[in-house]
Amino acid sequence: MVKHLMLPPLQLIPGALAELFAQTSATGVITIADRYGLMAAIFEEDLAEEERQAIDRILRAVCRGLLRPVDELSAVLG
Repeated sequence: MVKHLMLPPLQLIPGALAELFAQTSATGVITIADRYGLMAAIFEEDLAEEERQAIDRILRAVCRGLLRPVDELSAVLG
């Protein structure tokens, strides 16, 4: 018998998408935490148009190689 796990709902923190866009633009990388935040944003039903455009810009930057996915939890600016 297969048990179904109940996962907590993803919920976007207010202002998180703007911060995600700024951080990825500044560092040139998209971290594991950034990708999780992006996933939460994508599942959000009530996004403003500017937020949807920010998601599109981030995804296009990854596809074009302008943002490099890294296997780290966070990017440290130094």
